[in-house]
Amino acid sequence: MQFNGKRYHSLSTRIVVQFCLFTVVLSFIFGALSFLLMYVLEDNFIEKDIARQANRLITEFEASGRWSKPENERMSLHFSKHTFPEEIKEMALLEPRRIEFYGEQGRHYHAMALPGYPEVYLLAEVSADLQVRKIRKGIIVLLVVSTVLVSLIACLLAWLVARKTTKPLKQLAELVDGVAPEQIPKSFAAQFPHNEVGILAVTLEHTLGRISAALSREKHFTRDASHELRTPLAVIKNAVELARSQNAGVVGQEAQPNEKLLNRIYDAATQMERTVQALLMLAREEHSATAKQPISLLPVLEKSILDNHLLLNDKPVEVEVSGRCDTLLHASPDMLKVLLDNLLSNAFQYTDSGEVLIDFADDSLIIQDSGPGIDPGISDKLTEAGIKGAISTGFGFGLSIVKRLCEHQGWQFQVESQQGTRVTVRFAQ
Repeated sequence: MQFNGKRYHSLSTRIVVQFCLFTVVLSFIFGALSFLLMYVLEDNFIEKDIARQANRLITEFEASGRWSKPENERMSLHFSKHTFPEEIKEMALLEPRRIEFYGEQGRHYHAMALPGYPEVYLLAEVSADLQVRKIRKGIIVLLVVSTVLVSLIACLLAWLVARKTTKPLKQLAELVDGVAPEQIPKSFAAQFPHNEVGILAVTLEHTLGRISAALSREKHFTRDASHELRTPLAVIKNAVELARSQNAGVVGQEAQPNEKLLNRIYDAATQMERTVQALLMLAREEHSATAKQPISLLPVLEKSILDNHLLLNDKPVEVEVSGRCDTLLHASPDMLKVLLDNLLSNAFQYTDSGEVLIDFADDSLIIQDSGPGIDPGISDKLTEAGIKGAISTGFGFGLSIVKRLCEHQGWQFQVESQQGTRVTVRFAQ
């Protein structure tokens, strides 16, 4: 049974199999008990006949003072076990309490000590009275055939019951499988029976309703955040443009610092716009394939290094970029820039001296710094939101954003910390 690309065990099949196994076991136990009951009933009739003969012999002895001969010619009276037939005598002497003996050539004996006369025994050879043994094979065949028939009927009934029982479950699974929460019909639980399936449907309905409401709130938030964040950024860029136009009339050395400052503000606002767009894309979980395109890694990497170089001011740190970084990737430029900014800003901020090495090998970007490394106490949950080390000056969201971004784009992300920190991002091609 395939569902969502995975193989599942059919509940109806499992019900049928277990019910059939239960029926077979129960039929076997019933047949064995029936077989045993026939033997017990047969022995009971034989022992009653022997007891009747014993009572007659005792009555006649007490009346006449001598023992008479049993009426049944297959019975004999013995005043000691030593007079029993040779084939059972030794067994009777070794097991004084035994009353049933098996002889040769199918002979079968029952012995009874007469009540009040413990040394007097009535011995009966009852092989001719054993009817169950004669038809034993027929009884076994009958029981086996009955077991098979009953099992087949039980399996058929189990299949019908299981099919009827699991049908609402299949309908419920088909209803919610692969359907967006906002597209699922409202009050769909009413169409299911009032049993455990109905309880599950009601629970799913309530849960999916809450998820749908949460998604609606998130859509409104991302839409409002997009507007509210982009508006002030546009105002900043317009203000920079206005300041540039006003600065055009300024000549001499005073114009150069103003122009540099305005360029930095404008570039920062532009980058912030792209970052907001990338983060909103993550929040909306838009399909990543539409944003991907062939892009050269090295120019984006150099731009990110320049944008974050202020974090290296007055630090004896060298940034070494391998020539292998001059390669093409199939990725979203905005997503790649957000990724590089987060990783490089971390590497630059926490490296006080030494070097930051940037390399590309086996479809993987590697950023290695010589900083103090990651606090061992947070290494297992480093990519969780709000987790940061003791020397961190941020809010602990950088690597969490990187992890989400990599998951969104289908990239593999790994952080190692020994001597410094090594971050590896493998780009799926």
